[in-house]
Amino acid sequence: MPRIELTTDVRAAPETVFDACLDVGTHTESMGSAAERAVGGMTTGRLTAGDAVTWEARHFGLPWRMTVRITDYRRPYGFTDEQISGPFGRWHHEHSFAPDPAGSSATRMRDVIDFTAPMGPLGGLVAILVLRPYLRRLIARRNAYLAATLAEPRRGEWARDPRQEE
Repeated sequence: MPRIELTTDVRAAPETVFDACLDVGTHTESMGSAAERAVGGMTTGRLTAGDAVTWEARHFGLPWRMTVRITDYRRPYGFTDEQISGPFGRWHHEHSFAPDPAGSSATRMRDVIDFTAPMGPLGGLVAILVLRPYLRRLIARRNAYLAATLAEPRRGEWARDPRQEE
């Protein structure tokens, strides 16, 4: 089963990063290159435990639709989303957030994604050779967007770090 592991440092508190990652609008903005949008379930606001959202996007020039549910929710330490319907044989994405060990006000954000493609051995080969590198770049681009947005908050409740307002 292919696995993707990414670590991104974000200059914001874990609570802020956690909330931003579960915000439907922020997710949509961060996935602009794929024209991703929420079309079912929770289509606005911040997801929480048990919520499901259906995403529609274009990848490889083709329309994709995937519904995920938040199956684990431990604010502000992490959450997991899992595909309940969509293009993958399996999609399990763990998000974790920890204070920067150096003691700054940054967060170490970690993504661990385990997935499989349908179509047996051929799908497995496509997953390893095509999907894993593509998805890794897609998630890295999303994380870079989050890091840049949270480093210089523009708007939104999630962008405020209460410790900076004191």
